[in-house]
Amino acid sequence: MPIPESFIQELKLRSDIVDVISSYVNLKKAGRNLVGLCPFHNEKTPSFSVSAANGFFHCFGCGVGGDVITFIKRIENLDYVDAVKFLAQRAGMTVPEDNRNDGLSNLRNRIYEANREAARFYHKQLYTPEGKEALEYLRGRQLTEKTIIHFGLGYSPKSRFELVNHLKSKGFTNSELIQSNLANESKRGYPFDRFSDRVMFPIIDLYGNVIAFGGRIMSDIKPKYLNTSETPAFNKSRNLFALQFAKKKAKGQLILVEGYMDVIALHQAGFENAVATLGTALTTEQAMIIKRYCDEVVICYDADEAGQKATARAISILRPTGLNIKVLTVPNGKDPDEFIKSYGDQGPGRFRMLLEKSGNDIEFRLNKLRARYNTDITAQRVEFLTESARLLSEIDNRIEQDIYISKLSEELNVEKSAIKQQVMRYVKSNNRQAGAKQQRELSRMISAENDKINSEKPYNLRAANAEEALIALLMYDPDTALKILRKFSSDIFITSFDRKVYEILQDRAMKGYDFSLADISGEFTNDEVSRIAKILASHPRENDSEAAAREYIGVLREQAEQLTPEQIANADNDTIMEQLKKLREKKK
Repeated sequence: MPIPESFIQELKLRSDIVDVISSYVNLKKAGRNLVGLCPFHNEKTPSFSVSAANGFFHCFGCGVGGDVITFIKRIENLDYVDAVKFLAQRAGMTVPEDNRNDGLSNLRNRIYEANREAARFYHKQLYTPEGKEALEYLRGRQLTEKTIIHFGLGYSPKSRFELVNHLKSKGFTNSELIQSNLANESKRGYPFDRFSDRVMFPIIDLYGNVIAFGGRIMSDIKPKYLNTSETPAFNKSRNLFALQFAKKKAKGQLILVEGYMDVIALHQAGFENAVATLGTALTTEQAMIIKRYCDEVVICYDADEAGQKATARAISILRPTGLNIKVLTVPNGKDPDEFIKSYGDQGPGRFRMLLEKSGNDIEFRLNKLRARYNTDITAQRVEFLTESARLLSEIDNRIEQDIYISKLSEELNVEKSAIKQQVMRYVKSNNRQAGAKQQRELSRMISAENDKINSEKPYNLRAANAEEALIALLMYDPDTALKILRKFSSDIFITSFDRKVYEILQDRAMKGYDFSLADISGEFTNDEVSRIAKILASHPRENDSEAAAREYIGVLREQAEQLTPEQIANADNDTIMEQLKKLREKKK
């Protein structure tokens, strides 16, 4: 049976949307609503709005929106049922047994179980004769037995069937092994081990679930690292290696490094606040996760060209979050693991000194610019200052900006006012570009260009706008809604998506159920819920709901009587004459 309606109602009462979202986003009061930086895309100016009174959120920048359940679905990468369970646990409630065949949720749980059993299998293999080389590799990297156990490190055998056979003996099906990406599928449809002859690194989420693996080859075979592909239980853009440990030791700061071994070496050396991305460049989602657990992030990537490019990219993604960003460059082109080991017992102390002396991201970027120009040559000095002014124009804090302008003025013996004037030119240019982009986005929204949810809207703009206004009115005003929903069928709607929303509202109203966004979100995809949230955010409450409803219904009836361009092209003379007669009568 589905989750009882009464339980969802109680869960809504105990899951205040502002309280829930505030644990992920820093919200500030702005009129009737609260605003903050969107956790779902990279932005500098807050466009993420939460309506406490109406129980929904909407980002005017990326279009994401919904109710408290939708928010948890997106931020925690869960399906509807698991999001309900997440909120229930938070509220101290127990979800009634649901006997439905909840496919995705059940599959995710089976993948967790398979991964957990695989992690045990890999760890045991490390201590077999076949795993001797892998164990020697880890010990050669100076990892202690305690560290190996703490991170659950293991070994995948050379045979491509040992793990598959082991998991099948535990009751897992071929389909489950393939969907968990623990196995690949042969041309004949048989599963075989994805990982072979590799040191294995389990990836664990914040709740203790083994969600994926990274495997390092010990030979020259490529790729050096092989990672689990995305599965129903794993999204590499929304997780960080060792965060389950680091969050407890963060104390306001996380160290971001490139690889698993760097993280493990730092943890062993006492820097248990280190994390790494999962085989990809830093993403916006990961930046927002980091923001949840600290105020300051220290980027400690490799000193080579690739590492420096990755550092610059990470800075551009982290800065809009409001985090204080520092950059630690390890001397002599070494990575953190190599640096600490090269100094023996003094390694951790020396690394801590580097950590304390690390400069912020602006200093890092200015130093990168200095390396490109010879400021003793006038033309290059001008280029350096021009590029520096462009960089400083990105700083929102005017005091911080002024400090760097002063430093450049003293360093290059150039009037501070001249540098400041150039910086402000770029600030104005940035603002113009941002304004133009916002205007383009607004124009697209108004014209419904590229509308993927309601593809019929661009061709029925007036009707679709009336439909959306009516839907918002019905969801805001239950009393008026009952009168409308009982009187008018969904036939008055022109576009299919809006008709679907109306029919669901109508069905719930007839059954005596509530029909706020939180009540109906389980009937729609995330993108569809975002559209409904956008409808609510774009249409404020009406003072006279009944009069407004009649007006919108009038527009829909009028539009329904008009022929579409396709109908006109295919209509006979009698139909065309009848339509013209109606139009003449309306003009009278």
